[in-house]
Amino acid sequence: MKPVPHATSLRRAPVQRRSAERLTRILDACADLLDEVGYDALSTRAVAQRAGVPIGSVYRFFGNKRAMADALAQRNLERYAERVTERLLETNGGGWRAAMDAVLDEYLAMKRTAPGFSLVDFGNQIPVGSGTVQPNTRVADRLTELLSGYLDRTPDEDLRRTFLIAVETADTLVHLAFRVAPEGDERIIEEARELLRAYLARVLD
Repeated sequence: MKPVPHATSLRRAPVQRRSAERLTRILDACADLLDEVGYDALSTRAVAQRAGVPIGSVYRFFGNKRAMADALAQRNLERYAERVTERLLETNGGGWRAAMDAVLDEYLAMKRTAPGFSLVDFGNQIPVGSGTVQPNTRVADRLTELLSGYLDRTPDEDLRRTFLIAVETADTLVHLAFRVAPEGDERIIEEARELLRAYLARVLD
């Protein structure tokens, strides 16, 4: 069973398996509807109908659609971290360049295939979260946890800042690539890859 979002985004964290499965259905329905109708037209009632659950079940977990979108963003980050971890195991110690390719490639794959991701991703597209922790800071912190051991680096503030700069840069350029072309303009993506390599080479080599 996939991990549920962090309890801070929920009114009540699921305890029983049936409750966790219901939460998964609600978030899956939310993601599908985001692709179909967008965030502005999204409603908790429509999510309940799509998920096949009573409206009270949605409100048991979420006070409003913004909290639901935040939970989806957090689930996206957990699934992204899982995908990156699997890729890193495959690279078998390929250094920071292999790690960077894994991080960027898995982000692009989710951008192209994960339901609702193009609108919510990790929380950058709509105003989610507490306001004190920005979505890209969440991502950079998660990558610091994931990659510090792989790179044999101390997960200190310098590494955290390096990853935050890289994440902010990649986020901006990938969104530009997807504004230019529906599947992401490959030339812009390759420019982004080269820019990240140059920056990380200066810092990590």
